[in-house]
Amino acid sequence: MNENKDRTFLEAGRIVNTHGLHGEVKIQPWADSAEFLQSFRMFYLESGKELSVISSRTQKGFLYAKFDGVDDVEKAQILKGKIIKVDRNEIELPEGTYLLSDVIGAKAVTEDGQELGLVKDILEEPAANVFIIQGDREILVPAVPEFLLNVDTEQKVVTVRLIEGM
Repeated sequence: MNENKDRTFLEAGRIVNTHGLHGEVKIQPWADSAEFLQSFRMFYLESGKELSVISSRTQKGFLYAKFDGVDDVEKAQILKGKIIKVDRNEIELPEGTYLLSDVIGAKAVTEDGQELGLVKDILEEPAANVFIIQGDREILVPAVPEFLLNVDTEQKVVTVRLIEGM
């Protein structure tokens, strides 16, 4: 087992079942898509155990993966129910995108610089995510361009536009 103490891990999905007789597993992704997870060559378990990906494919929103050393259904069965993680340093995001976990704890300010508080949580709603900002009071801000003007994950600052009554 390699040293993992200098890494930051993000939960990425759960192994929900085995598939076939040769050790392949079915993974429910906790990312935007199974295709996003397909780019990773290494997953990690809570125990720190590394799972080296030999092959993977997507089907109907799931990732099917074959790991090194997991070569039969019995070994795959041991992994069922386990949460898989990815190394945060291995994630490359397109310009202008961010991980929701990188926004939690960010300082929220209005477009004129007034501090509102910190992003306490993010509700993932069907229409749009909603940032929960906790300051003197709790403010809910839809994560749409009209209200969420800028997200700077390096400075940990989000800039929002409030409407009357917010």
